[in-house]
Amino acid sequence: MRLLIVEDEKRLALSLAKGLTAEGYAVDVVHDGIDGLHRASEGTYDLIVLDIMLPGMNGYRICSTLRAAGNDVPILMLTAKDGEYDEAEGLDTGADDYLTKPFSYVVLVARVKALMRRRGNGGPSPVHTLGDLKVDTAARRVFRGEDEVTLTAKEFAVLEQLVLRAGEVVSKGDILEHVWDFAYEGDPNIVEVYVSTLRRKLGASLIKTVRGAGYRLEAPR
Repeated sequence: MRLLIVEDEKRLALSLAKGLTAEGYAVDVVHDGIDGLHRASEGTYDLIVLDIMLPGMNGYRICSTLRAAGNDVPILMLTAKDGEYDEAEGLDTGADDYLTKPFSYVVLVARVKALMRRRGNGGPSPVHTLGDLKVDTAARRVFRGEDEVTLTAKEFAVLEQLVLRAGEVVSKGDILEHVWDFAYEGDPNIVEVYVSTLRRKLGASLIKTVRGAGYRLEAPR
């Protein structure tokens, strides 16, 4: 699955690209509206994440130009604006969905997957199995063997980041960046709290601490 991110806030764009790459997507990034339109017109993408306020050409014009040319690629619009008028304008120009900044990374990923499913192109498999642990990222359900484990939204989001990179070390910073709002400035030790809760619910041996590096999800024994 190939995604195009058109976003002039470089830190945000690169963070999104890093996260979506970890989800299993191939991601291209441009920071200018004119370049964005060119890449969207010339490339074959499964979805476009499109900011509205861009240098060169705004997202509304990019979207309407693509639709006028018969390009039906799913478009998820991002904007720092707020209000019904902006959302209506975005959808009127042909956007498929709309997300207002600041937003949770988890919400963005959910919107991306929903648009992919709506298009009949589900992307990476939503069910991840590791030993007797099964995590369904589409239904947001977790099982140990035959028993379902109830998790809060944030607990699930932390587990999702670990299961998507099972066997790899995932840093506390990566989890913060992908699970919490991009504007989050609270205590980074909040990650430790959620990891501790996941261990209690799923088994202490499931999530290993790699001192000074982060956490690694290992197959349960």
